[in-house]
Amino acid sequence: MITTDFVPGSPCMLDLGTPDVRAAAAFYGTVLGWSFEAMGAPEEPEGGMFRKDGGIVAGLGKLTEEGARSAWMIYYSVADADSTTRAVEAANGTVRLAPRDLDEWGRMAQYTDPQGAQFAVWQPGTTKGVDLVDAPGTLSWTELYTTDATAAKEFYGTVLGWQFGEMEMPGGGGTYTLITPSGLPEDRMHGGLMELSEQHLARTGGKPYWHPVFAVTDCDAAVAEVTGNGGSVQMGPDDAEGVGRLASCLDPWGAEFVVLAPARS
Repeated sequence: MITTDFVPGSPCMLDLGTPDVRAAAAFYGTVLGWSFEAMGAPEEPEGGMFRKDGGIVAGLGKLTEEGARSAWMIYYSVADADSTTRAVEAANGTVRLAPRDLDEWGRMAQYTDPQGAQFAVWQPGTTKGVDLVDAPGTLSWTELYTTDATAAKEFYGTVLGWQFGEMEMPGGGGTYTLITPSGLPEDRMHGGLMELSEQHLARTGGKPYWHPVFAVTDCDAAVAEVTGNGGSVQMGPDDAEGVGRLASCLDPWGAEFVVLAPARS
């Protein structure tokens, strides 16, 4: 499970890049029950923060990179963004955004792994990360679709110190790799990765990518809000034994996320 102690290697925040900040704020407000705190001119904000029950759960910003697609960016906590950057380069990753300070809040950097998936890190200052996780309307899991699971495990194990476990997918669906921060027990798993062929990643031109999983109380109701507000469903809703009921969705601008109603223990 994801918690807010944010040990090194654990997901600690996320933000969405979108071409339409106000419309995206309205979409996720309806689907996940978020409120939006705008930054900049209220009539045309450049970004802001999503809140749930008063706590920050995600960020939102307008796409500024030419040719960039709308997508969620997941940040992982690190003790030192500069040394992490050196580790990324040594492991044949690419630095998209060199380490930089965001006032007193913290220091961040963004990267691309050797297979092409983008991710980011956060070195905490006064801000450790989001305020709420692993509750309805908040981040509950992170997931990587990659074209080379072995290479991905080697890269992220080196850069973020992750430890891995394997499980077989039902019905011969392949192997799913479970991710846990270094030195923590299995009940602190925070994500997974799965190998897919480029043909199965056609929507992104064959490029691997990370996406967030958001907990919801009712998966079918969340899906109805997605499709009723301009989004679409790629897969599901389906029941996964021991996991819950989930669906893979796209927002109106093509950013992927999963909604999951966890199985009751």
